[in-house]
Amino acid sequence: MRVDHTAIWVNDLEKEKDFFLKYFDCTASKKYINMLKKFSSYFISFRSGGRIEIMKRDDIAGRSNKELLGYNHIALDAGSREKVNDITDRLSGDGVIVLTRQRITGDGYYESVILDPENNRIEIMSE
Repeated sequence: MRVDHTAIWVNDLEKEKDFFLKYFDCTASKKYINMLKKFSSYFISFRSGGRIEIMKRDDIAGRSNKELLGYNHIALDAGSREKVNDITDRLSGDGVIVLTRQRITGDGYYESVILDPENNRIEIMSE
């Protein structure tokens, strides 16, 4: 077994897709649209084979910025500490919110945590 993809509901599908493409060296599938369900999505694919499905449906809206039970973040392995630094600095310079600057965690990872345009947490990490 392996994890194929994670899915995220978003308000602005195009903005979220562009964010991933700009910062994370990935590709996007052709936009899928289901007119009957008023649903649209993209699959964001990484070279490693991991994917994120970003999805939009008009009746799905709102979220809390508080910590909630359930999924907390997506971790993207940058491959090296230098890449974690480069990506985090680029994001910060472009005005993206950095929740946690680069650090070594208690379990030995080198990481930073940022918010995507929809306020989802993305951990940029390296071992």
